[in-house]
Amino acid sequence: MAVSLDTIMKDEQKIRNLVKKWMESTKEGDTETVLSLMTDDVVFLVAGQKPFGKEVFAQAATQMKSGQQSAVRFEGSSDIEEIKILGDWAFARAKLKVSTVPINGGEITHRSGYTLSIFQKGQDGEWRLSRDANLLTVDK
Repeated sequence: MAVSLDTIMKDEQKIRNLVKKWMESTKEGDTETVLSLMTDDVVFLVAGQKPFGKEVFAQAATQMKSGQQSAVRFEGSSDIEEIKILGDWAFARAKLKVSTVPINGGEITHRSGYTLSIFQKGQDGEWRLSRDANLLTVDK
């Protein structure tokens, strides 16, 4: 079944909106919204770490907010360079910049690099992050 250009453009905009909402919610510390933008079986790939899923992501986010680790706030931007829609799957390649800002003062850490994200369209018609490879390094 052929998909119309209009449908592809709408899906691409939904993915762009998801990334924007992710970035805004992360900055606001709204972990629940960020978690709602992921599939239950999401997998994150980060250099130097074993792949991890939604539960580990949620635990880390909660610890950072609750002060169990040094409490931080995240600020950043995502410049999407490519989106490809493949039925109910899509991938996006983006340049990401993230700053980790200690809430109680301290040194701000800046990271940047590329990401490759895979999205899955749910039965509700909404896109969610399914896989994410994050290649950020500390800026010098």
